[in-house]
Order: sequence, then structure tokens, then C-alpha cells
Amino acid sequence: MWSAISDLGDAAMTLPLAVACCAWLAMSLSGWRAALAWLAPLCAGMLMVGLTKILYAGCGVQIPAIGFRVISGHTMLASAVWPMAFLLASRSGTSAGTRAALMLGFLLAALIGTARVFDQAHTTSEVIAGWALGAVVTVIFVRWKDTPVLPSRLRPFAIGSMLLVSAAAYGHHAPIQTAIESYSPVLCERLF
Repeated sequence: MWSAISDLGDAAMTLPLAVACCAWLAMSLSGWRAALAWLAPLCAGMLMVGLTKILYAGCGVQIPAIGFRVISGHTMLASAVWPMAFLLASRSGTSAGTRAALMLGFLLAALIGTARVFDQAHTTSEVIAGWALGAVVTVIFVRWKDTPVLPSRLRPFAIGSMLLVSAAAYGHHAPIQTAIESYSPVLCERLF
């Protein structure tokens, strides 16, 4: 059961969903600037996850006192992407609708993080770091650009496309971790 939940946060699932969200953000009332305003902190968050994974896999950097090796990528992507998908699918740009969409996305991300702990893929501190980082990505966007609002006529297409992307991507696994484990020692050796 935990693996099935964990798959909802895999990069093979969340990155295609992020692309769909960016496309719909570009078609929102805020336009392409909204898509870039969300994409920039999302990429920064992914970079932070990648750096911690490279430093751990290649250089052995960790904080044993709190059981921290890397930021959970599944949880970070889940807490950044799923709330945005729910915001775009929500009916109104009201504050109550925004809060409900964000809470639903953050709760799903917390469940995915819990699954990562129970799957023994991450420690609690790694999941908390991933959840917090992804939440910051989402909150930065909502505070800066406000809630994205799609024209009513486009919302069914947005929901349909995000469901289609999710259904097609679910259960696949991105080979990112394997690449990090293969190339990190070489990178750390050259840099340090």
C-alpha cells in the first residue's frame, strides 16, 4: 500500500504533471508570467534536492544526529505540484477555495511523505525537509502571484488533461536516483 501512495510523488509522475500545470498557468488569467513565477522556485527546490543527494551519494555528507542525509524529492515535488494541480482544478479564486485546494495538496504530500518513511526510503527529518521546501515553493507563488484562475470554459480541459497525464504517468519510476548514485562520486571527486 505504501508503495502505491509513494508512486504519487515519483518524479515520473510529478514532473509531467508539473508541465501540465505550467501549460495551464500560462493560459490562466495571469498568463505566461504566472507559469514562470511558479517554475522558478520549483526548479530551485529541485536543485536543492539534487544537491543534497549528490553530496550524500558522492561525498558522504549527512547529519547523523537528526538522521538527515538528503531532502526527500518525492515529498518536495508532491508538496509543490499537487497543490498547484488542485488550485488549477478548483472552481473559484476565493480565499476559502484556495485554502481548501492548498490543504488537500499539502495533505496528499504529507501522506506521500509518510509512505516514504514507512517504505524506509527516507527518515522523518528528510520528509519534513522535502514537505517544507515544496510548501515554500507553493506559498511563494500564491503570495507573489495570488491564486491562479482559469477561465471557466478551460477548467474542464485542464482537469481532464491533468487526469490523463496522471493516469499515464502513475506507476512509472524516474531513473534519477540511479544516475545520482552512479555519477555523484565522480562529481565529488572532481569538485572536492
